[in-house]
This record gives sequence, C-alpha cells and structure tokens, in this order.
Amino acid sequence: MPNALINGANIYYEDTGSNLPAVILSHGFLMDHEMFAPQVAALQSTHRVITWDERGFGGTVAPDEFTYWDSAKDVIDLMDYLGIDSCVVGGMSQGGFLSLRVALTAPERVRGLILLDTQAGLEEPGSDEGYMLMHDTWMEHGPEPVQEFIASLILGPGEWPEWFAKWAVLNKESFSRAFRCLLGRDDITSRLGSISCPALIVHGDADPTVPYQQSVELHKKLLEVGVKTEFITVPGGLHGKFEKEKNAEVNKAIIKFILGLDNFK
Repeated sequence: MPNALINGANIYYEDTGSNLPAVILSHGFLMDHEMFAPQVAALQSTHRVITWDERGFGGTVAPDEFTYWDSAKDVIDLMDYLGIDSCVVGGMSQGGFLSLRVALTAPERVRGLILLDTQAGLEEPGSDEGYMLMHDTWMEHGPEPVQEFIASLILGPGEWPEWFAKWAVLNKESFSRAFRCLLGRDDITSRLGSISCPALIVHGDADPTVPYQQSVELHKKLLEVGVKTEFITVPGGLHGKFEKEKNAEVNKAIIKFILGLDNFK
C-alpha cells in the first residue's frame, strides 16, 4: 500500500505511475480514492493519474485538527513527493474545495482545474444544525442510524453495502475532525480572481447536497475575473452520481478539457 508521510499525516495514494502528464483527483466527504475508478480507467492510457485518501477517510487518518488549506498543502507536498512539477488538479465536492485552494496556494503548479459538484462558498443558511445532529448521532451511536440518510445525500438511491462497511470502521475522531473542517471552512469567493488556470465545472442539476446554483455562481464569478471556464450541466445528475451514459460523457469532456490545455501534452 503506497503511503507518503506528509505534514504529519500518513497519506494513502494510488498512482498509475507513467511519465505522462499528471492529473490529481480528490474525493468527496465520506468517500475515498475508489470513487474515481471510472475516471482513472478513462484517463490512464493518456495521463498519469493520482488519487488519494484525504485526512479522515479511507487509508488516511486525521491525526489532528486541519482545514482545507492544510489539505491543499497535502496535494502540493504529494506532488513534490512524486516528483510532479505541475499538473491538472480536480475534485468532487470537498475535493473541489481543496482543489480551489491548491490553485490559490500554488497557481504556478496548477495547469487546469476540474470542479465536480462543488462550490467556493459556504453551506446554505440554517443547514449546520441538521449536519451537527448527524455528526452527534454518528459519534454516539456509530454511522448505522444515519447512514441511509447520508447515502441519500452523497450517493443517491440504491444499495451501498461497500460504503456502509467502510463507514463502519472509520476512526471516529478522524471523522469528527474532518466534519469540523467541512463546516468550519472559509468562503473563498472573493479570492477567485487570484486563480489563473482554466477550469472545467461539472454539476448535476438535481444535486441534493451542493445546490446546482452554486456552480452557476462559481462559473459566473470565474468568467468575471477572466478565468477561461467551461460549464457542463448533467441533467438529472445527483451529488457525484450520474447515470452510466452521462458519466461516460463527463469523462469524455474531462479528457477533451485536459487535452485542450496549452503546453500540457
């Protein structure tokens, strides 16, 4: 199992290991690197693809409190560890939160941004109370009482035994630290003008977790500050959950975006 000791955390990652241009993908809250298996399969013949488990999830424990700025530094230091000078950085939901911060922290190292079902701002007003109830229930009783509700938000309808099994063995303190990071993040909307690389935004218009309008606003703001931005709407798309045909179309759009970047071949 490949791990890198970075910023006091033992980061689990997977790397297709080629000498091709690199893409680093960061997963959503309560997910892990495996959520990007379809994208790795689609990209690995033309690009080096790195996926990783963010603090608190999968094979990476959160040893102490952290923010998404710390997670952004994890990505930058993982690039250093793997000998990557610059790459395309992408993420879904919280993976997008930290990817935006990578582009703000080290703009010279980010060739392009892929932003899936994410936002630059904060949660909808009044939503924190419900999230805190979910957190407190998990901490006291484990995930089982709330896992169906959580799955409806981040996975969509269906049976999810593989994810429920992963949640059952999550370190509770790591989960709690990741949760506090999520709700305690800062609004970076006013800083979007410092992003200098092109961006691809993808959002399902039926997302129950991060409202579709958040990406509409993100697209508008990036265009206003002169960032070359493409916006793809996935009709009926949920939170990171698209129908198989739509998922294939999104993968094609991602490949087209990456191949269209100047001097990234």
